[in-house]
Amino acid sequence: MKFAYRFSNLLGAVYRQGNLNFSKDGNAVISPVGNRISVFDLKNNTSETLPVSTTKNITCVGLSPNGNLAIVVDEDGAALLVSLITRAVLHHFHFHKPVSSICFSPDGRKFIVTKENVALMYHAPGKQREFNAFVLDKSYYGPYDETTCVDWTDDSRCFVVGSKDMSTWVFGAERWANLIYYSLGGHKDVIVGCFFEKDSLDLYTVSQDGTLCVWESDTELDGLVLKKDLDKPKFQEEEEEEEEEDRVEGEEGEVIRGKVETPKSKTKTKNVRYKQASKHFFNKEGDFNNLTAAAFHKQTHILVTAFASGIFHLHELPEFNLIHSLSISDQRISSVAFNGSGDWIAFGCSRMGQLLVWEWQSESYVFKQQGHFNNMAALAYSPDGQYIVTGGDDGKVKVWNTNSSLCFVTFTEHTSSITNVAFTSSGFVIVSASLDGTVRAFDLHRYRNFRTFTSPRPAQFSSLAVDVSGELVSAGTQDSFEIFLWSMQTGRLLEVLGGHEGPVSSLCFSPVKSILASASWDRTVQLWDMLDSWHAKETLHLTSDGLCVTYRPDGQELAVATLNGELSFWNPHTAAQTGSVAGRHDLETGRKDTDKITAKQSAKGKSFTSLCYSADGESVLAGGQSKFVCIYNVKEQMLTKKFEISCNLSFDAMEEFLDRRKMTEFGSLALVDEGAGDGDEVNISLPGVRTGDMSSRHFKPEIKVSSLRFSPTGRSWAATTTEGLLIYSLDGSMVFDPYDLDLDVTPASIRKQLRLKDWASAIVLAFRLNENALKQEVLETVPHNQIPVVCGSLPDIYVEKLLGFVAACLEKSGHLQFYMTWAQNLLMLHGQELKRRSGSILPTLQALQKSIQRHFDNLSKLCDFNMYNIRYAAALAKQRGVKRSAEEEEEDEGLSEEMSEASLDDADMIL
Repeated sequence: MKFAYRFSNLLGAVYRQGNLNFSKDGNAVISPVGNRISVFDLKNNTSETLPVSTTKNITCVGLSPNGNLAIVVDEDGAALLVSLITRAVLHHFHFHKPVSSICFSPDGRKFIVTKENVALMYHAPGKQREFNAFVLDKSYYGPYDETTCVDWTDDSRCFVVGSKDMSTWVFGAERWANLIYYSLGGHKDVIVGCFFEKDSLDLYTVSQDGTLCVWESDTELDGLVLKKDLDKPKFQEEEEEEEEEDRVEGEEGEVIRGKVETPKSKTKTKNVRYKQASKHFFNKEGDFNNLTAAAFHKQTHILVTAFASGIFHLHELPEFNLIHSLSISDQRISSVAFNGSGDWIAFGCSRMGQLLVWEWQSESYVFKQQGHFNNMAALAYSPDGQYIVTGGDDGKVKVWNTNSSLCFVTFTEHTSSITNVAFTSSGFVIVSASLDGTVRAFDLHRYRNFRTFTSPRPAQFSSLAVDVSGELVSAGTQDSFEIFLWSMQTGRLLEVLGGHEGPVSSLCFSPVKSILASASWDRTVQLWDMLDSWHAKETLHLTSDGLCVTYRPDGQELAVATLNGELSFWNPHTAAQTGSVAGRHDLETGRKDTDKITAKQSAKGKSFTSLCYSADGESVLAGGQSKFVCIYNVKEQMLTKKFEISCNLSFDAMEEFLDRRKMTEFGSLALVDEGAGDGDEVNISLPGVRTGDMSSRHFKPEIKVSSLRFSPTGRSWAATTTEGLLIYSLDGSMVFDPYDLDLDVTPASIRKQLRLKDWASAIVLAFRLNENALKQEVLETVPHNQIPVVCGSLPDIYVEKLLGFVAACLEKSGHLQFYMTWAQNLLMLHGQELKRRSGSILPTLQALQKSIQRHFDNLSKLCDFNMYNIRYAAALAKQRGVKRSAEEEEEDEGLSEEMSEASLDDADMIL
């Protein structure tokens, strides 16, 4: 099962760049996050990252009208055809140039791709399987500069394209006699949005300087006349149709070149003409309040426009009545989208990493998420694995729910970068260390900072550890080489531990004893006894600077990562080294654009900066300044598997060799700062400049792993990287892992035992075959009153397996009381034996605790809600003059309390 970990989800980043889309039902937002796609379900309050990725950051996403297909295009023009139903890649294609926008026709038969100054119309892939998924139909040339936006008429007969040359072009999707192309002017800046009116050729165009033009057409959609080539022989028309059908992917179809003047019709049909009906201007606040994004909902005639200052306006067209205006951010809004009904508006802010969904009628937020502004620095799992806390360079501490993958609280008390975070053993207190010279404790019940630990002299805390009891908090410093100890209860400084001759890089408490291990740059690991006057108990001498130290979950082993790329393993009782692994060759770092040496040479200076034991203690995870996370087997001291955390070439140090095509006599073209800085690169402004910084510079973030943690349940592990918080989990349904299998163990023999009502034998056989569906069938066939008898007769080796399966079923199954009964009887009847093997089955017990805790929280909220409803109904009945005796009221109150106590009784007993 160790080899079955695969990418599960991406947390910590909700939006990077590109356009936002709503699903067909309007209940989910599809957001590009780097080179991946995340789907945020607004109805169920969950998120999911699709298991597909492009080679560079995604710039635009096109969604089919039925919501089944999505075309994803990255910065270089590489496209993926993705099925949103199966979450699989159906086709690869390359447009060879950066694509500015992509849009399906309303009937789903065509889609338009705009790149440079051309609009390409392709046949949309259908339901039948096709070898050539993208077949080019027509190429439309009109604008002189790059295209920016595109929109279709409701009947898919025409489309409009906006451009940076301040012009807007209307093209016919078919061979119309009275509309081949039409050019519109009237603007003095880049066209940001162009939209057709509902069931009409009338147009709205919006430019970057905050100008709206309303264009009226003298022809209705029904007035478009299909061009008939009467002069051509019939056989020539048939040949052309056959050529069009046989056209393969990549070939250029019919080319339509537009000119500024209106084309003259050779027939008597009157050409379509436009006139400017009106022109409106948006109120701008400040010199740099440019209009950056726009969206139009045709059914409600609502236009939303977003600005660089974070303000958005809602107008009703064509009267241009202002409905609403609000500031949702202090940064540039990059993308805007309406859902199908027009009630919700999605906003994406690339620089802040924000994703907001606003319901404009009730003026309330439906969804509001933001990732870390800068890199993530640290993470920690809660003891039951239900929550993950992360700290970033932006000074924020965020808590994420592993079930919904959403952030539900953000603490902003720190004023500088977070270096480490930790949960206490209770799971309701978070401790964080920062470079601002404070260590803070946060309460997850009231969501407040209730303790702030400081040192007598200002110091920058680089490491953090909390003991098992949650009473002792320790932090190491970079500058004074000391370790500070505080009491969680009183908040007082207990002791200052001195002895290291270099910065303290890592701290870790033993999970079974009050012993603190500290790693330092002075090439030592000190073991401090918290019960013996805080004296140094042992000193472990390393071969190089210590970067990270961690205890095995049972406290019987210590792992240390050093600057020379080695991992060393120590016995903390005898202070003897038990093994080492040379991991420098496993890092395989890439070559940065600014490097003067090769990747092979630069790898000699790389090392692991984060270590973590697996839940069973058999393996150790290691990550550092590389795109790889390595898993080593501690006993065999060998590499088990390497995980490539990203294939995104938009990050630096991803490729091993430099591209010779980008090398010039003046250096690498990758170092040239292109554009105005609207891309995904991080913006570095001059100090004190907030808006209009003409001297801003950009850099490509370097890919690295800053922190690693294994889930206490043993089912997943997480890594904080440049890309975000990556979760890798076990896909148990795809793994066939039989136990003690022989010829007699078959589904038929298992069902035979069920018919004979030999429940214990059926369970043993099912767990030997180890198919989840069959195990669930056997368990749910056992009568409720037979569960204690079956649990008592099970062999010890199957008790742990059954307990783990019950914990997994509690996550998804609706038979809550049934599986709670299984868990209760297994723990009551086999408690002593399980206690003796508590170290090995700890992940299973923590998985069970996570499932029960989640149901406990949900049920307690539901019972409270029901109790308040009953009281409200009783009070309402009193007001309406219904006479009730005092005895009946007491009975009702007693009944509501009994309901709440009975439903939570089983969960309380196990917890």
